[in-house]
Amino acid sequence: MASVLVVEDDPFVRSALIRHLTEAAHAVRGVGTALEALRDVAQVGFDVVILDLGLPDLDGSEALKMLRGLSDVPVIVATARDDEAEVVRLLNAGADDYLVKPFSVEHLSARLAAVLRRAHARGGSAAAVGAPIRVGGLEIDVRRRLATLDGAGLDLTRKEFDLLAFLAARPGEVVARRELLAEVWQQTYGDDQTIDVHLSWLRRKLGETAARPRYLHTLRGVGVKLEPPV
Repeated sequence: MASVLVVEDDPFVRSALIRHLTEAAHAVRGVGTALEALRDVAQVGFDVVILDLGLPDLDGSEALKMLRGLSDVPVIVATARDDEAEVVRLLNAGADDYLVKPFSVEHLSARLAAVLRRAHARGGSAAAVGAPIRVGGLEIDVRRRLATLDGAGLDLTRKEFDLLAFLAARPGEVVARRELLAEVWQQTYGDDQTIDVHLSWLRRKLGETAARPRYLHTLRGVGVKLEPPV
């Protein structure tokens, strides 16, 4: 059971989500505005937030940024905007996952379970010990969740950091996309867009592109590897 905050301005959709999640044994609270959500996250705290972007008082992406200033609570964004640029913007703003409307309650349940597993895994011992990882000019301190490139700090989202740390711990090793989904996203299924979006944004922060890679190399149909530039 998890405590879930549903932020949805449509009362019918909100009621349906609350009913479904309650039937799944979660403790659920629903609000219709961003300000209510910010207040509740600050005062009550939740295990996960489901955030609709079409809110009446504040754009959902702005609400997401404000939530990130208050808490590290996992956030699943519900959006009708499915273009890649928008998805990248949401992930970079701190979203842990996203659902494109309309979606089924089964899809929501699967994404919710995956996000909760990832949140639990972040608190485990595997990510909390060990000396900093060094690959070329990259240095990744998993315990402190800090990453630098040539001495300059990298401003990474949580998932970007998790992906970079996972690949850096296996320098030169080609990691299959299915393994990335299982180990970084804690999902046994999913499409490649999630990985591609994170890789694309991570490349920008590393000062490279897919056409001119330095650290991140994609082997089409096989997987991804991280190795120091030649």
